[in-house]
Amino acid sequence: MPRSLTVRVVQDPSDGFRHLPHLHVQAPDLRVSFDVLGGGRIRARMTGPAVPTLRGTEHKADLSARPDEVHGAAARLCTRWKERFVDYQPVDDQGRALRDRQRPFATAADLTAEPDYELRTVVADLARGGTSLLFDTLLRGDDVQTVMFRSYLRSALSLQGLRIRFDSDLHLPWPMLCVTAEPSAGEASLDTLFARFLGHRHQIEHTGDAYAWIGAPRTTRSQPVVSLNHDVRVGRTTRADEVAKVLADGTLCTVRTTYAELTRDFERPDLDEQLMYFWCHGEFVGNAPEPPVLAIRLTDGTPFDGHTVRELRAGHQHGPFHPLVLLNACHAGVAGASADRAFLSRMLIEHGAQGVLGPLIAMPQAFAAEYALEFVTRYLRAEANAGRIAHDLARHFAARYRNPLGFAYGLHGGMDAQLEHTNGGEA
Repeated sequence: MPRSLTVRVVQDPSDGFRHLPHLHVQAPDLRVSFDVLGGGRIRARMTGPAVPTLRGTEHKADLSARPDEVHGAAARLCTRWKERFVDYQPVDDQGRALRDRQRPFATAADLTAEPDYELRTVVADLARGGTSLLFDTLLRGDDVQTVMFRSYLRSALSLQGLRIRFDSDLHLPWPMLCVTAEPSAGEASLDTLFARFLGHRHQIEHTGDAYAWIGAPRTTRSQPVVSLNHDVRVGRTTRADEVAKVLADGTLCTVRTTYAELTRDFERPDLDEQLMYFWCHGEFVGNAPEPPVLAIRLTDGTPFDGHTVRELRAGHQHGPFHPLVLLNACHAGVAGASADRAFLSRMLIEHGAQGVLGPLIAMPQAFAAEYALEFVTRYLRAEANAGRIAHDLARHFAARYRNPLGFAYGLHGGMDAQLEHTNGGEA
């Protein structure tokens, strides 16, 4: 005779999966992968609704470019921005520097008073370099697969407003790369030149070398929890103090100025911040036999790098540490082709950070402070996710201040990072 049985659940095999719906985000419109294979080969793949689906195959090509060659070209492009834009120096008819215009593109964020023809000349040079790196170096080749891949990617990138993920073993300055110039009878305007940069056209993030954090939903707070980690001697003539005030307004803000304070808190298993802001110097230090790595220094000058992050956070993989990191480290972009530009970002992400936003070149302090003020203000207001804010700022500085340096900030992961509302939802 049928009868009901008493059931006692001794194991819940779905535990850990029932929390995952909060991780669902909008998929990118375009995902482009560049995988480094054995023998130094690069395999390119491409998926997403921004490119047509092919019958019986996929968008894939084995490229003729080699990783060292591509990294070298990327390093030269970053150096080009520093030498030809940041360090641009007008001269008189005798070739002497104009004393009343000392490095005008580096000393102010607002370039509306600068001669249009000077800006157009320099920005056109940068755009030419960004196009060449993408199409003449990385995607060059005459074989059928490469030609087809390049054609589809060129078509997709020529659109506007895509959300693009470069899931790549190659860490390149993606927002500084450019689409091909349109045929024109006359000289391109500054707005036309700005519109060629991928950072102007699309939301962009770089992923591929760090597994994003997956876990239970975060608890919400009545106040955002943030930190200011800085060298107090940096940026005294900029708007750095205003950034500090915005960070402290209506938040729980921790201020750290020394290596000891930073390592003390990074070692805490309960370290839980939503936004970490670094305002300090950065430099690439030797890491033989591996490539040099980025190290940042607070007021006391002791280097803090990705190895330090791993040492301090390795035992806290399941802790609450999941901030968005704004790494405004001055001079962080100065390095040769062999430098590991992404190691610090990768270690932060591997140990819980949602993403890292930072300069891809040696950024002048005047612009870095203006950028940080705008980003921090918008992010703490929960206006949008980090990818949208970074894209809006790139266009904002180009349109209002005639300044392309917003294209020289890159997101390492974190395109969907967003400050939570206190009601438990997301902005």
